[in-house]
Amino acid sequence: MRINPTIVQKYGGACLETPAKIRAVASSLADLRSRGHRVVAIVSAMGKTTDELVEMAYQVSPHPNRRELDMLLTTGERISMSLMSMALSDLGVPAISFTGSQAGVMTDWVGATPLRSPWPRR
Repeated sequence: MRINPTIVQKYGGACLETPAKIRAVASSLADLRSRGHRVVAIVSAMGKTTDELVEMAYQVSPHPNRRELDMLLTTGERISMSLMSMALSDLGVPAISFTGSQAGVMTDWVGATPLRSPWPRR
């Protein structure tokens, strides 16, 4: 029996900016799964959500705390991953969303940093 590889794909905000685009990506992922692949999808925040959240943070504080800014920005990704999971479920694909830390991806600092521990423990 041939074992198909796990496919990991990353989708940026432009690919996810509307519910219709999220459904289109989900359809593509479902197609890969129907061909026997295990699929991991990494999603960014929808459209310009990250830019809007950064702008809002600087309207509230001229020097936002880096940790709190990082926490704020994860909300956009959480929206995308939840919607993607819903869309995949509607297509009959078992799906569950995980944040980076829930998936075992850990860093030493907030923001864009090298991985400390890319091994899931769940």
